[in-house]
Amino acid sequence: MEQLLTVPEIAELLHTSERFVRRLIAERRIEFVKVGRHVRIRESALIAFVVAGTVTPMTTDTVKRRAA
Repeated sequence: MEQLLTVPEIAELLHTSERFVRRLIAERRIEFVKVGRHVRIRESALIAFVVAGTVTPMTTDTVKRRAA
């Protein structure tokens, strides 16, 4: 079974506040699991969230095309 992480654990991994993580949950921007009244986030959901927000770097060709 996949590990379920708590809000404080997610905040520590992302180097953010718990408030930010709770806002992601409230806005349903990250997948979460309810265990009774507790909220947990699967490790894979955290990875998917980070991957979805990853921006690829610009290349020299991209910069030239934007300037034209």
